[in-house]
Amino acid sequence: MKPNYSKLIQEIETFMDSGISRNEILLNTCILLKDEVFHYDWVGFYLLDADKTVLILGPYCGKQTEHTRIPVGQGVCGQVAESLKLKIVQDVTKEGNYIACSLDVQSEIVVPILKNGLFRAEIDIDSHSPAPFTVDDESFLSKVCEKLSTLF
Repeated sequence: MKPNYSKLIQEIETFMDSGISRNEILLNTCILLKDEVFHYDWVGFYLLDADKTVLILGPYCGKQTEHTRIPVGQGVCGQVAESLKLKIVQDVTKEGNYIACSLDVQSEIVVPILKNGLFRAEIDIDSHSPAPFTVDDESFLSKVCEKLSTLF
């Protein structure tokens, strides 16, 4: 069953209007997306450090990962931070610069969070399904990141 993306955006807006902290909003967003979208098996945020050279793992939902710091430019997450462009990898085994978080991951989508044209953070979603990401995911997650950009 296809998720109701409009309803999920409204729920995220409710988090943002509730007065809770940025980290709580990000964590609630992770939980919501993982629970409501079947092929979102790990959902997390990476935030740019003060020196703008490393991504630091922020709130996430899913299996623990040892990748708590990713240099800009490395792996899919680091490439998105560098290029400022959304990236979908439908088959992680074919990605030369892929940093494996889990043997279960088959595909990944990473969407940058930009504020005033500058990279601030990104949402990273791993899936245990082969090639599940569509233009609907791109559009939906881009809207999510646009909403969340006001937090940075």
